[in-house]
Amino acid sequence: MAKNIMIQGTMSNAGKSLLCAALCRIFKQDGYRVAPFKSQNMALNSFITADGGEMGRAQVVQAEAAGIAPDVRMNPILLKPTTDVGSQVIVSGAAQGNMSAAQYFAKKTSYIPTIMDAYRSLAAENDIIVIEGAGSPAEINLRKDDIVNMGMAKLVDAPVLLAGDIDRGGVFAQLYGTVALLEPEDRKRVKGTIVNKFRGDRAILEPGIAILEDLCGVPVAGVIPYVHVDIDEEDSLSERFCRNQERKLVDLAVIRLPHISNFTDFSVFERYENVSLRYVDRVADLHAPDMILIPGTKSTIADLQWLRQCGLEAAIQKSAAAGTPVFGICGGYQMLGSHISDPDHAEAASITEIDGLGLLPMHTVFRGEKVQIQTAGTFGGIEGIFAGLNGLEYRGYEIHMGRSTEKMPTVLHSGRVYGSYVHGIFDAPGISDVIMQAICRQKGIDFAALQTFDLEQYRQSQYDKLADAVRQGMDMELVYRILNREV
Repeated sequence: MAKNIMIQGTMSNAGKSLLCAALCRIFKQDGYRVAPFKSQNMALNSFITADGGEMGRAQVVQAEAAGIAPDVRMNPILLKPTTDVGSQVIVSGAAQGNMSAAQYFAKKTSYIPTIMDAYRSLAAENDIIVIEGAGSPAEINLRKDDIVNMGMAKLVDAPVLLAGDIDRGGVFAQLYGTVALLEPEDRKRVKGTIVNKFRGDRAILEPGIAILEDLCGVPVAGVIPYVHVDIDEEDSLSERFCRNQERKLVDLAVIRLPHISNFTDFSVFERYENVSLRYVDRVADLHAPDMILIPGTKSTIADLQWLRQCGLEAAIQKSAAAGTPVFGICGGYQMLGSHISDPDHAEAASITEIDGLGLLPMHTVFRGEKVQIQTAGTFGGIEGIFAGLNGLEYRGYEIHMGRSTEKMPTVLHSGRVYGSYVHGIFDAPGISDVIMQAICRQKGIDFAALQTFDLEQYRQSQYDKLADAVRQGMDMELVYRILNREV
């Protein structure tokens, strides 16, 4: 049976997911078979595995860091918010329907056998399991029936490292306050704390570290430097949405929908030196991009209403009429059609019928059964500015409850407007290059100025960069002693 270690945080976005990815990479580098695990995840960015199961993107990243294929056992429960008070509940990769927060909290302990079956199965196949918590274990209103923080640690007898985010300020209060609010039994599980995202000279921290260790009764296991790594993030707390909006040689605008999901579909475009990928949620920030990208969403109808109300619908239609390429993925693809209907109330929207942007010749009907599948093939029949895609191989996955017209091609297009249900469609070799080349020709600039790269090699280098930074700041000797129950 595998050894385990758990990373919990003082708050959401304290860096738990990347710390777990780093540990997965480090243990792999050190010769161990390692797998990630998170009993319950809440995120709109998800992934479809080879066998058609849906799981959170954070555990996909951690699996990639560990050098293994993503598996729904790594994330047995996924909550995908549909409203402010409800989520679609996915168990062992399969959608179980929508539940309000109250309904889910009343039922969540019934999922413990499923969680434990998944964990034990992974533990039987690996040397180490790296477990990620959610939010903070000090949410005292959620302590009862917890299945993701200390409740999970207790179920599998896992030691805990508690991470705080110094970049937000108040890290000593974060860490000590969290420890102080834990029940005595849970406090004993905390074997060390981590000061995460530190910029500067560690010597300046030393007086505070000594006091913190005395107050908490455990060592500071690491001071992790703030590191800029280009690794997919899982939710709307992503720093991508707060980046500089400066427009570069080629400018791409992603519409930042209220329920945006799988925005990582566009990450490949960020890796060109002279391409800007801006997330836009108001007309004043759209300007005149070289391409408009409309991402997936968990609430297509509600987000289409928002698009209409804020004026971005009219702005997109005007840009398309002027010749700007527009590309929609999944929910964004559905919005580009003429009409959307939801007779089965598959979405939690206030209406069940709405006209689309009218830029593609199709309509969408939502049904209760969810499409979850990995897909691959060869582009064909594409016309217009992106005709160069024809003959290239693509791969990706589909997650949707809508069916558009009858059987649609991989990419539907009309003029310079394109759409597809395939998440990850831009990632296979050559595809993003063809798109960028087409835009460069349109602008009369040299594609070589964008500086291309090997995407897979780049991705692996980013995992190694993350692991190096965490090795630099973490007391790995202590981590291994904790794994071996010597602390």
